[in-house]
Amino acid sequence: MPKKKLKAKRQVIKKKLFNKSRLVILDEDNFEEKFSLKLNLMNVFVVLTSVSIIMIALTISVVAFTPLREYIPGYSSTQLKREAKENAIETDSLKQEMAANEAYIASIRKVLTGDLDETNLSRDSVYVPDNKDEVVIESKPSEAEIKLREEVALEDKYNLFEGAKPKVNLVLFAPVKGHITEPYSSKNKHFAVDVALAKDTPIKSVASGTILFADWTPTNGNVIIVRHNDGIISVYKHAASLTKEQGDVVRSGEVIALAGSTGAQSTGVHLHFELWKDGYPINPTQYIDFE
Repeated sequence: MPKKKLKAKRQVIKKKLFNKSRLVILDEDNFEEKFSLKLNLMNVFVVLTSVSIIMIALTISVVAFTPLREYIPGYSSTQLKREAKENAIETDSLKQEMAANEAYIASIRKVLTGDLDETNLSRDSVYVPDNKDEVVIESKPSEAEIKLREEVALEDKYNLFEGAKPKVNLVLFAPVKGHITEPYSSKNKHFAVDVALAKDTPIKSVASGTILFADWTPTNGNVIIVRHNDGIISVYKHAASLTKEQGDVVRSGEVIALAGSTGAQSTGVHLHFELWKDGYPINPTQYIDFE
């Protein structure tokens, strides 16, 4: 019995789905038939489903492939994407420039502190050719030769301008006025002059130039380094505070820091001032009157 009832229900549903009906449009005044159409529920379902699929497909196409998608929340504009791409390229370029500047500043630090490995810069360094099949002969000097070269290199580095006054074409402005507590001495490896000052005394740039370095260091406290024309670099250490930043352009006599006693090597409020030309230290008192 249950199977017969289920079969009967199926037949009833099938009959309703495929039972044809007539859709007639009549003239209201004279009841004249204007249009008629034979339909059943299955045809109506198929037509509505097809129309819905087509509408959905058209909507998706409009959203995905036309500029109208920019007005829909969640979609970014083409201009915004282009600007983001340009910003990413500029950021990458800036990172490369910053890396190059940091490498340059690191080299300047090594020159100023004398922390250079002369053996790595000698002509006996190993040469790595592009052609790996090429035989490279490494020439190793004796220990006596290495020691002699190091002594000569140190003498050349720190005594280049000891006997004669180097040629400087710039007029240098006094960074501060005060009593020199420790003069320049290549023998004692003190390649600077220490000038006693009152706290927060303005420290001025000796000439026009560009700030190479302006930051705090554990040993020398606040340090600022300025690059000038004619291959000259001036260094100011142990400042209480800095008024300029790396990359700033300064004029001769412009205040760049305030005197203080910062850093582990500071022995009191003073200015540790260094002057370099073409990578070699020179005596600042040959060009500047501090007192």
